Amino acid sequence: MVTRPRILVVGAGFAGVACVRRLERKLSPGEADITLVTPSAYQLYLPLLPQVASGVLTPQSIAVSLRRSEKYRTRIIPGGAIGVDLKAKVCVIRTITDKIVDESYDYIVLAPGSVTRTFDIPGLTDHAFGMKTLAEAAYIRDHVITQLDLADASDDPAERASRLQFVVVGGGYAGTETAACLQRLTHSAVKRYPRLDPSLIKWHLIDIAPKLMPELGDKLGRSAQEILGRRGIEISLGVSIEKAGPEEVTFTDGRVVPTRTLIWTAGVVASPLIGTLGAETVRGRLAVDAKMNLPGHDGVFALGDAAAVPDRAKGDENAICPPTAQHAMRQGKRVADNVIATLRNQPQRPYVHKDLGLVVDLGGKDAVSKPLGIELRGVPAQIVARGYHWSALRTNVAKTRVLTNWTLNAIAGDDFVRTGFQARRPAKLKDFEHTNRYMTPEQVRAHLARTDSPEQ
Repeated sequence: MVTRPRILVVGAGFAGVACVRRLERKLSPGEADITLVTPSAYQLYLPLLPQVASGVLTPQSIAVSLRRSEKYRTRIIPGGAIGVDLKAKVCVIRTITDKIVDESYDYIVLAPGSVTRTFDIPGLTDHAFGMKTLAEAAYIRDHVITQLDLADASDDPAERASRLQFVVVGGGYAGTETAACLQRLTHSAVKRYPRLDPSLIKWHLIDIAPKLMPELGDKLGRSAQEILGRRGIEISLGVSIEKAGPEEVTFTDGRVVPTRTLIWTAGVVASPLIGTLGAETVRGRLAVDAKMNLPGHDGVFALGDAAAVPDRAKGDENAICPPTAQHAMRQGKRVADNVIATLRNQPQRPYVHKDLGLVVDLGGKDAVSKPLGIELRGVPAQIVARGYHWSALRTNVAKTRVLTNWTLNAIAGDDFVRTGFQARRPAKLKDFEHTNRYMTPEQVRAHLARTDSPEQ
């Protein structure tokens, strides 16, 4: 019996989805079977997550359905890969119902993405919120509005002070945009709370680095800092968190800030899945060649945030591509082409891409952008930023939803409604990213030894 080659793609982020869509378009149905492993049947447009947290966009508008592809034929396994045996060519998957499934493959594309980078700071994972998933963004919006509600209802000055101070850690794009968008949310919302003094609302943005978003360059970085400063956001550089508690946060410079809201956006690290492979890594990311092959393992490709893909555009043999959506999407297409080339006994091609620029949406008319090296501020930068994000959305339905949300928010504003779907149970950083569920290489081998050998 002749069977078709089995292509297994792990992860439905920018890299994984770009790869799957390219495979669907270029492969005939008889050439290969495509399987995608992801907990959710949507691709999250991560750069717009701060706008979901601030209520500018609805969660559904940036959750782009994977089943709207016109040539959709990929089988989706709802779960997450927790281990891979590269020799046996088996991926161990924990489904969303906690069932363990062993999936055999001929070719595997590892695009599991990244998780929030944390440090051994007392209380951090118990008391901080992350900003990496759709659920976290929706939860943070509810939480921030809840703080305003509770502060308005309280007659205790100390409680009011702690509920109306907000701390964001991380001066990169995610942290800066999160602080900017949520500060606009509270600035607008407080007008609906006549008992609250607007001057009591304070936002802190801190980062251990000496500059805010250094990738933007000195001028644009300073412009962004000035915009946030004019809005009343207190920016502290060269500072991090010493410890976190339920009602206060201690900075490394000795300051103690009473707060019930600590948002942690201090970078990302490769998915823990990479650590289960027993393969060489570079700064925690899987070491691959320029064609995104894992050396020594035929049919294994890795890309996106989880892989250290050489950045040939920089002319430095040690440079690797930064973990950005722009690189991930383009790497996904190239990996798909290389998988197809392998199937058809054709030569693979290396990944080479020049960065198109950077965009930072600070909400309202505020933005800084650097498309193709051209520095922009204000409304022109905002047009470029939103235009880029809008064009990058994968389906026309998603584009329509986002454009409608932007228009409605600009005309009618926000109703500042909290859904309350998690009001009874606090959910912090440790509750959203299940980083303790992964197997070691030894556990993967032991698991496979206990189960029947998969059919080849």
